[in-house]
Amino acid sequence: MPNRISPQDYLKYYYDIPYEGSTSAGKPLRKLKNIVCPYRGIKIIPSSAIKDFERRLEKCQNASDCVELLSKYSENFLPTEKDIFAIFKEFVLLNPDDNLQNCLQMIRGNCLTKLKLEELEVLDEVDILTHKLCSKTALEIRTKTTKCRQIIISDNEKDFFKRKLFLASLEGISPKENEKEIISDIKNKALFLPTSESSKSAFIVKYSNRTQTEITRRLFIASTGTIEHITPASLGGLNCINNFLLTSASGNRYRENMPLVEYIKRHPKIPQHVQTYIDCIIEEIHQGNMQGSETYPYKIKQKLFEESKGRILISLSNYKYSEEDAILMVKEYEERWKKYKK
Repeated sequence: MPNRISPQDYLKYYYDIPYEGSTSAGKPLRKLKNIVCPYRGIKIIPSSAIKDFERRLEKCQNASDCVELLSKYSENFLPTEKDIFAIFKEFVLLNPDDNLQNCLQMIRGNCLTKLKLEELEVLDEVDILTHKLCSKTALEIRTKTTKCRQIIISDNEKDFFKRKLFLASLEGISPKENEKEIISDIKNKALFLPTSESSKSAFIVKYSNRTQTEITRRLFIASTGTIEHITPASLGGLNCINNFLLTSASGNRYRENMPLVEYIKRHPKIPQHVQTYIDCIIEEIHQGNMQGSETYPYKIKQKLFEESKGRILISLSNYKYSEEDAILMVKEYEERWKKYKK
């Protein structure tokens, strides 16, 4: 990967998040700059900041330079990223001319042990759920978790536990009709396996083998804005603004294809964060920054209510436009746009 990358490649290559730059329906959201993440509650770093960040990152020579650059965005960091940044701040006090990779490598061993314990704990919880299954299905899953434990406990660096492979293996389970709900619970539980988004230990282990530049990018990109499908595209979710949220890259990635109901169980404050998000959107509309999307609060309110099975009930009491007024404003905008294009 070259040192100079486009904003489109940034999320794709360094954070495995599809950049929705080609999705015109998400443009009204992507351009906003003062939005709170509806999943994680942090203020999102607008994607427009990527170019400036990349330009400044090219000039960083050591750990001290990188920490200074990241300091500008640290208030936007999520908990895991804040923990890592705190470690780096302490590191540069004694080793300003060193690099961030060496910092992570110094503490990798202890963190690897903690990570293994976190992984084993989730696998234990998966096994507990298999008690509700028939013997054949339970054995099939326990065979998989046993193999995972063997890999986790092993000191063979060439054979390490891969979360994605385990999750994929669960998709191959063919349960009986009365077991489908239990299998769904097991899959959702398996999603709790630690990642660099959810676990400080997982972050340190994963990024101790990455360059200082990649580590710095990773801390920054987690809080940048991405377009999230409320109903995942893989599950038939439409590619339209009424199915879109502007979320942090970490919040987007960590949800994966998890049902919104399950995601709320993991992050109980999501309904509260969503309300703050909508309040931010309303303020942007009032300021004239989302012309042609005035119906978005009403549409997204209904969409989130349905997808969360009633767990997210948004208040639009701060919105000065009735639904009828909003519909009329959208129609007038579309008519003006058609005339402009002619």
